Amino acid sequence: MAEVRVRFSPAPTGFLHVGGARTALFNWLHARKHGGTFSLRIEDTDVARSRQEWVDGIQATLRWLGLEWDGEVVLQSARFDRYLEAAEQLVASGRAYECSCTEEEVKERNEVARRAGRTPGYDGRCRDLTPAQRAARAAEGRPRTIRFRTSDEGTSSFVDVVRGEVAVEWSTIRDFVIVRSNGTPVFFLANAVDDADMGITHVIRGEDLLDSTHRVLAIRSALGFEGRPAYAHLPLLVGADRAKLSKRHGAVALEDFRDRGYLATALVNYLALLGWSPDDEQEVLPVARIVERFDLGRVTHSAAYFDHTKLDWLNGEHIRALALSDLVAAVLPFARDRYGTRLDVRVFEAAVALAQPRATTLVQIAEQAEFLFTPDDDLEIAPESWERLASTDRVGELLDAVAAHLASCEWTVEAIDLRPLLDPLGLKARKALPAVYAAVEGRHAGLPLFDSVHLLGRDGSLRRIAAARARLRSA
Repeated sequence: MAEVRVRFSPAPTGFLHVGGARTALFNWLHARKHGGTFSLRIEDTDVARSRQEWVDGIQATLRWLGLEWDGEVVLQSARFDRYLEAAEQLVASGRAYECSCTEEEVKERNEVARRAGRTPGYDGRCRDLTPAQRAARAAEGRPRTIRFRTSDEGTSSFVDVVRGEVAVEWSTIRDFVIVRSNGTPVFFLANAVDDADMGITHVIRGEDLLDSTHRVLAIRSALGFEGRPAYAHLPLLVGADRAKLSKRHGAVALEDFRDRGYLATALVNYLALLGWSPDDEQEVLPVARIVERFDLGRVTHSAAYFDHTKLDWLNGEHIRALALSDLVAAVLPFARDRYGTRLDVRVFEAAVALAQPRATTLVQIAEQAEFLFTPDDDLEIAPESWERLASTDRVGELLDAVAAHLASCEWTVEAIDLRPLLDPLGLKARKALPAVYAAVEGRHAGLPLFDSVHLLGRDGSLRRIAAARARLRSA
């Protein structure tokens, strides 16, 4: 059996988004499952839109996800001579030809075809020009593109691992450009040449590229490349409205998820479940287990719904699976960014331990612990939390009782428990304690209250209760 060789081939025209990351992951999983090679190929033939910063960003994000590639990165921009050589070979064999039609002319003729009820598409105007006619057009200074000559009859077909046989009549695929008028190769040509030169055995990519496969396979055949890779086109990612996933559905760039405090392991776990599932339907999986279980044959062709709520749940499960020391290290960069020099690592570790059983993101943990490192004068009670505090029944008496208790009780979490204070006031914990939360933490919900008071300290807690009481009097 030949070694499995796959590639992830993004265009560097923006951030790596979740669809691209899912494609990279499925390629990486297939390679690692079979002991094969996972290559990274940057498809930067569109020079005008490609940026080095995007190239660097794609690589950094893949590394963050743990999707290390094998060998050197292949840049298509460094292989233009190879593609143009292949294009000239196609012209020489009659499988491609020079076209001098301008983009405007093609659009105009397509519009005429639409008005006449005909199917638009390139009409073959330059297909059979004589050498003299081509020379005359060149002398006029007209543009020179190279178009691939498609078959006039017959069917193009291939077997897709996910979708089964995919076929299309050649009469529906018009001659298409493979070299632009500026001399740069088009995706179809570069893709066909590179997959052959790199010995790619499996092409795993999004279903939006399904139709392009016919063109790529035709070019491979015309160039005399033996065999063809196995193709697997992954299902579309959609939002809650079942429309193609986009920014209006929330974060889609991997950098956004990283900066919002999602663990790479959780994101890999979630992306793996978008269109695939193990045979036992287990959902919380470490990366090594996903590699072991991954099977392209279990990829569905139905659209996969990107559910942010489920990702939050899964991220929380991965947070709880971490050793406390690892979780502290993961949250620390977010904490340093928020607290600066006010960070006390000992207190911070204790706060992370309190947050771990309930947290969904690393940023959430840093936010919940921030009150511990905020000077009393700088503590801002969120407006909705102050409203909750101010509207609590007998809140003045409640805060006075809390202050008296904290001033005299033994300083342990058990002794700090405020619930025994509530019965004499005729209050229920569910309605009363959010007011104390707000006074101490700045929010009416957060880290466990009695543990928070203990970590903040007797003096700090009393100052905050007093400040809330004073604000009530002046309201």
